Amino acid sequence: MDNKPTFWGYRRPDGRVGIRNHVLILPTITCAAQAAMQITNLVQGTVSFIHQHGCGQVGVDYEQTFRTYVGMGTNPNVYGVVVLGLGCEAHQARSIAEAIGKSGKPVEVVSIQDHGGTLTAIAEGARIAARLVQEASMQQRELCDFSDLIVGTECGASDACSGLSANPAVGVVSDMIVDCGGTSILAETTELIGAEHLLANRAVNDRVAQRVYEVIQAMENRSIKMGVDIRTGNPSPGNIAGGLSSLEEKSLGAATKAGTRPLQEVVDYAQRPSKKGLVWMDTPGHDTEQMTGMVAGGAQIVLFTTGRGTPTGSPIAPVIKIAT
Repeated sequence: MDNKPTFWGYRRPDGRVGIRNHVLILPTITCAAQAAMQITNLVQGTVSFIHQHGCGQVGVDYEQTFRTYVGMGTNPNVYGVVVLGLGCEAHQARSIAEAIGKSGKPVEVVSIQDHGGTLTAIAEGARIAARLVQEASMQQRELCDFSDLIVGTECGASDACSGLSANPAVGVVSDMIVDCGGTSILAETTELIGAEHLLANRAVNDRVAQRVYEVIQAMENRSIKMGVDIRTGNPSPGNIAGGLSSLEEKSLGAATKAGTRPLQEVVDYAQRPSKKGLVWMDTPGHDTEQMTGMVAGGAQIVLFTTGRGTPTGSPIAPVIKIAT
């Protein structure tokens, strides 16, 4: 008898598997974020999110935001997307829709300016969204292999027990996912400072080990260029009240979420892992930013340890809070 673990999922046109079946209303500019939320209020089965990006961005800042938008739209938990733009922003809705459309999933574009204003754009977006939700309801789940699963790991509002028990427990699960052929993402670069050597020692080759030190050094250099000491904000006042004494202690606890398996690669923010197994994504330590990056990178589910308590979640991926 085959006892290989499986889960129920929605197979997408690009072969990836979702554990949810959302229709995403994706605002490409902060000016359209409230209109996107209005559409989600009108159409059950849709999700959206508030952000402050989309215009006046250039260079790597533009590229990272573009990659994040596309990653959210192509996340396998999303059936289809309504890309909602203002019309004059740097991140043009049609460019983002075109990139998402390469995944094969249905994508529609609505522009507030082209549709004559906010109210008419909301009405048009709701009409399209209702059709996509109806189409999504016809999708059938199928049994899928754990190798299709990407799990994001995160810790926030940590206390002393996070590093002693909650994060090690997630590390055990991470190993189990990897052993089943799946992918586990470790993130929070600022909260791995002081533990980088432990991860470098587990790298599959010298290049990956070098990347570990590079992303830590880059994070420290950004702090130095701004003339600030990262230790003034990390550990946070809540971390200290919860029993954490130093950045190194916090980092040693955070690193245990990665379990014990080899580190396969280090990827940029919101970049989809190219390898199975344990992957490190270079993200900030802030919960919302970190979770957004992992979900944009394809994570279908997030394991989130917290000792002090935090309400942070994701509209696209289920977030399981773990406290000990």
